[in-house]
Amino acid sequence: MPILKHGGFRSFLTPVKFPLLPPVLICGALLACQPSVHAAETEDSNAKFQATYVWQAKDAYSADYSGAHSLSAEHEKSYSYTMTAAFGFRPWAGGEIYFDPEAAQGIPLSGLTGLGGFTNGEIARTAGPRLNVYVARLFLRQTWDMGGNSDAVESDFNQLAGSVSQRRLVWTVGNLAVSDIFDNNAYNHDPRTQFLNWAIMNQGSFDYAANARGYSWGTALEWYRDNWALRGGRFIQPNLPNESSLDSDIFEHYGDQIEIEHSHSIANQPGKLRLLAFRNRAVMARYQNALALAAATGTTPDLNAVRNGNQIKYGFGLNLEQAISDDIGVFARAGWADGNTETYAFTEIDQSVSAGTLIKGTAWGRVDDNVGVAFARNGLSAAHRDYLAAGGMGFFIGDGRLNYRPETIVESFYNLQAMKYAWLTLDWQYIRNPAYNADRGPVNVASVRLHTEF
Repeated sequence: MPILKHGGFRSFLTPVKFPLLPPVLICGALLACQPSVHAAETEDSNAKFQATYVWQAKDAYSADYSGAHSLSAEHEKSYSYTMTAAFGFRPWAGGEIYFDPEAAQGIPLSGLTGLGGFTNGEIARTAGPRLNVYVARLFLRQTWDMGGNSDAVESDFNQLAGSVSQRRLVWTVGNLAVSDIFDNNAYNHDPRTQFLNWAIMNQGSFDYAANARGYSWGTALEWYRDNWALRGGRFIQPNLPNESSLDSDIFEHYGDQIEIEHSHSIANQPGKLRLLAFRNRAVMARYQNALALAAATGTTPDLNAVRNGNQIKYGFGLNLEQAISDDIGVFARAGWADGNTETYAFTEIDQSVSAGTLIKGTAWGRVDDNVGVAFARNGLSAAHRDYLAAGGMGFFIGDGRLNYRPETIVESFYNLQAMKYAWLTLDWQYIRNPAYNADRGPVNVASVRLHTEF
């Protein structure tokens, strides 16, 4: 699931007001009315639903100073709520059309500022305390069979049950998230059921094209041949950093990405290794230009004053998933972006490494439970550091000055199946050097997640 983004939270720094009726109760009422569904061997259509409620709280912490975009040093609470319906149908052989209306509301910690790796991957969908309804996905997927053995495909969100050839060509076009196709990982890609932190659920330095909610319009082509897969895609950028509206000129401002994937087996356990490269072209500001203007005018550097022309941002990422047994999987990611231009659509991370494990509860008689432990270490480019140290403000971070250290995150959770179709997660995150500043933190964030899907 993608994940995705952010914007327009500055007016929501008032105390959090939680919904009068906890959304999970609404989900429970819906579940009680659902009949049992047994997926057909091959589906011509399907309908899915999910709802996720995340409540978070952080304690007050030590901070020598704070700036306009700092994580508040006071005790805070936050919540997010999303509902998604997913409809799919097969209009012709090899063709699939999907439509996902979505609704979201929520209040982020500190107006969604003050961290490189934010603590809730679902908060990007929200835009304040009122429930907003929008189209998350509307896209066509066309598959051409090129021979070879077949693999079974289960019924799922944006996936019709059936079978696919191990040798095939897949074309996707429409409204979706770049992360639906790229940078996938079986063990750490879905904040609704797995890790919550942005730096763990995705490649932290992968500044992929997306609007404020994490979605875009574009196209991707994937080629599969046995154990290999090659995919490339182009998607449109927002008009301004982390803005809701998108620039429709896909030949002028865009995000390109290409990824090669290899499936393998180690000790008879499956794994995958992916290598990703991306290149963005947009009207972006460069940190050195902002610093040069500030030095010439005796002012504080400001990205807004130097945002002009078509700038290029690029980066690379490595992504590993590996099963250790039927119940244990491990993962690792490493990413790098050039860091000369501002963050445009994801989060303020220029380099990141992350790793962790996901364990099913079979050993203690809870086969549908799982526990996860992971860490991430995020860094900034030299130009990005200098800009913040001089008092500059990024879209998400800016303490007014900077005693630079890499931002380190540890996250652990237990995901309990409370009843059929419903899960309760307890999650804890420890963040050292929030927003890369050794003069602030550490920070502890506790989370409770309620999730249903059917």
